[in-house]
Amino acid sequence: MTDYLLVSFETCPWVQRAAIVLREKKTPFSFKHIDRDNRPDWFVAISPHRKVPVLRIDDKVSLFESNAIVEYLDETIAPRLHPGDPLLRAWNRAWTDYLPTFASDVTGAAYASTQGDYEKAVGKIEGPFSKLEEALARRSEGPFFNGPDFSLVDAAYAPFLQRYGFLDRIAPLGKLEAFPKLSAWSATLMARSSTHSFAPDVFEGMYRETVKKRNVWLSQFC
Repeated sequence: MTDYLLVSFETCPWVQRAAIVLREKKTPFSFKHIDRDNRPDWFVAISPHRKVPVLRIDDKVSLFESNAIVEYLDETIAPRLHPGDPLLRAWNRAWTDYLPTFASDVTGAAYASTQGDYEKAVGKIEGPFSKLEEALARRSEGPFFNGPDFSLVDAAYAPFLQRYGFLDRIAPLGKLEAFPKLSAWSATLMARSSTHSFAPDVFEGMYRETVKKRNVWLSQFC
């Protein structure tokens, strides 16, 4: 049996994306958490960009960048989470390509150093939410991005929708409620066991502590 090790910061959403895929495939794996502010030499040697996640395979080969990791896992471990239809698969890849923009705009408030910057960041949230609402309107009947079947798109967006929820409870944002399809999709993903590497309340506490340590404008509410 192949041995999979995910090298991670405890609260990294990009690592969580890969972990969700492994759990959806019912594939055993382990975590090795490292300190974001004190990255060990052995990690730097296997991560060209000094970023997580890194997937270590049989303690011999290392893959980096979450998109590359999840594509590899989907190609090598059944069941496939990408759609079989080439056009739908390309459409799905287009939406996973949009993920960095979505993540930046939807969770950027967590990094704002002043109230003005925070308000500007909050003002960006509705744009990507609207885009996803329109995309979800095109799906077939079912609770996931493509309808009835869980996909790599679901795995990609779940960590960032989760963090939006955390931010909304630190200081109410009130944005998601205006998008019923996106709201329902988010609730479905939050209820799915594969989304969670830690108990939800424990992880939310960890996230709050991370925001507090950043000493940003939002820290005062943690």
